[in-house]
Amino acid sequence: MKHPFLAGAAVVVLTAALAACGSSAEGNGPEAAGATASAASGPPVAGPSAGAQEEPGPDATASETSEAPKVPADRITPATGSFTKKQKEFLTDRVPQGMDPAAVLQTGQETCDKLRYLVKVDRDTAVGSIVTGEIPDAKPAVAHLCTEHQELVDEAALGYADGTHTGKRLRAGGYRSAAPTKDCTWQTEDGSGKTLDSGSSDTGKPTRITIPRTARAFTSTGCYAWLPEGDNG
Repeated sequence: MKHPFLAGAAVVVLTAALAACGSSAEGNGPEAAGATASAASGPPVAGPSAGAQEEPGPDATASETSEAPKVPADRITPATGSFTKKQKEFLTDRVPQGMDPAAVLQTGQETCDKLRYLVKVDRDTAVGSIVTGEIPDAKPAVAHLCTEHQELVDEAALGYADGTHTGKRLRAGGYRSAAPTKDCTWQTEDGSGKTLDSGSSDTGKPTRITIPRTARAFTSTGCYAWLPEGDNG
């Protein structure tokens, strides 16, 4: 399910990050200058899929699941200059045939720039943007291009975006909403469809809930994303 527009300050923060961040990123040294100089724009990336999610998380990305033939790792070279080891690792299995690898690299660098900006302004919004896919491909970009943000990705992997999440492996524990709207509603159900708990908030402020171990479905609307509190299991 597509999440609703961000509310309040989160709109300003995330919009500013998406609009203002350039294409530079840590690890982009002189040896990669030729590569980034030739980059124009990255490939389009699809957002989160609609519907219930058995195993929710920010890991699935369009560039990872695309069936388009990819350039072999030993043939990934920029028009000029060279790639660092980490940059080449990021590009492996991610460059479609006929595309400049520097353009793909630029998308990863931009992801790092956006996260770097967001985490300074509002950490929950940064994590929420990964949970929802607002900033796509965060996992591979962070793993190879800006490892200092690995904690954001790890936390996002335990979160839930707006939508319906089902399955025996729903993670029980406490959660807080990130950038909720003034129409944030949520509900948990057991395996028979019986409502275990539900609630709503019209304040636009973070809400805290607990998903019980008996829950088999969790539905959220207008809350943007739910981030884990403490050690959820």
